Amino acid sequence: MKRFLTTTAVALTLSSAAFAGSHSGMITTVEAEKSDFFASDLIGMRIYNSETDIDPMTPLADGAEREWDDIGEINDIIISESGDVRAVILGVGGFLGLGERDVSVSMDDIKVLREAGDSDDRFLVVTTSKEMLEKAPAFEREMEQAANNIKAETHAMAETAEAEATDLKQDLVASANDAAEGVETRIDEVAQETEAEAEQLTAEADAAIDAPVLGRPMVERDGFEPMDIEVARADPLTAEKIQGAAVMGQNDESVGEIDALVLTDKGEVAEVVINVGGFLGLGEKPVAVPFEQLQILRDVDGDDLRIYIDANEAALKAKPEYKG
Repeated sequence: MKRFLTTTAVALTLSSAAFAGSHSGMITTVEAEKSDFFASDLIGMRIYNSETDIDPMTPLADGAEREWDDIGEINDIIISESGDVRAVILGVGGFLGLGERDVSVSMDDIKVLREAGDSDDRFLVVTTSKEMLEKAPAFEREMEQAANNIKAETHAMAETAEAEATDLKQDLVASANDAAEGVETRIDEVAQETEAEAEQLTAEADAAIDAPVLGRPMVERDGFEPMDIEVARADPLTAEKIQGAAVMGQNDESVGEIDALVLTDKGEVAEVVINVGGFLGLGEKPVAVPFEQLQILRDVDGDDLRIYIDANEAALKAKPEYKG
């Protein structure tokens, strides 16, 4: 290990005498020798690479440095507690200070060479290659290393957060698309159902217009006589007999059957509820018509009844459903 103040040393020195003096109350002064370096001169000096080993005791020919590679400059010095110059921090690579990185070079690997003549120029030379220095691990101070570690961790966290945000965004977009497709599908279904219902209502309305309820029909059938309304109301013609009776149109087609009688407060029949449509009692629609719109024929020789209305099945189905 070289000391700071030797013929091949660089920078400051802490001599044993100075160390001893600091404990005795005395201060030992040191005069700089011609071969010494000042730290202010050392920092910023260029370091060269020579492919051949050179004896530091042999003066250099003028311009010999032009045969070497300029590999960088000294940015800092590492000094041990005992005053030894352990290494220099060399900035290598880059251009005009850009892209440069620091590497540490042991003082044992550095030679101080002098130029022959009166110039007294000195050169710092190592026997290595520029490529080897560029591949050397970067030197980082403790705070710089901690800062770089934090920077790397922050960068990794940012990348993770960005990836998670991207995944979440994709999930939300997919969910939104699925929801939109579901809503659109349901809208189409409701629109189709509404259109079908509208078509059915339109058909029923058209049928009602084509075959409106005009009033009490005047039907004549052989062997049957009409029952006067007042007589029918007062006649002991029971509701039990009327309920379930078929209701026919004027062409003797079945349009429904009597389901119930609606009475007034005075006990008179006001309306008749007719079940229209359906099959075997399933899917029937109850509608109410005034009793006066029915014509009741009774068998002259028996109790057989025929009930007529001036409407077809479609016209009755078009009437509002009875909710009584």
